[in-house]
Amino acid sequence: MDAVNAEKSPAALTHLRQDGSAQMVDVSAKAETTREATATATVRTTAEVMGLLGSGGLPKGDALAVARVAGIMAAKKTPELIPLCHPLPLSKVTVDFDLAAESVSILATVKTRGVTGVEMEALTAVSVAALSVYDMIKAVDKHAVLDDIKVLAKSGGKSRDWTL
Repeated sequence: MDAVNAEKSPAALTHLRQDGSAQMVDVSAKAETTREATATATVRTTAEVMGLLGSGGLPKGDALAVARVAGIMAAKKTPELIPLCHPLPLSKVTVDFDLAAESVSILATVKTRGVTGVEMEALTAVSVAALSVYDMIKAVDKHAVLDDIKVLAKSGGKSRDWTL
């Protein structure tokens, strides 16, 4: 068992009741704090497609502008997509891109003042932004790959802050 999974045994999973059925965690007793999470995803494609992406020359238009809006919208819709997530009053969502020779890295940071974290919102933002990039480039590269989706950092709340 790796170090991340060793921290919590299956019996300690908060979204499962004693009988193994799913539950939404009761967060009513938790303190309201400022919470922030940053996640990343990567879309791998060809150098030719990256040239089109960077210049805005894709057949469908400005993929990064579309993906940015899609990521922001997705963060706001997370509890509608992930069944046990709590609806949160998001105070900030940013989606940014780092273009390399054969890939684009997507970075989303989500912030709230609330009683539970925003890791799922950050992950949803980068995932949907990556899907949007794929949708915008698939006409010129059907073999693009989405990968390396992960949380990079979180802060706020009772648990310790951490950075990957």
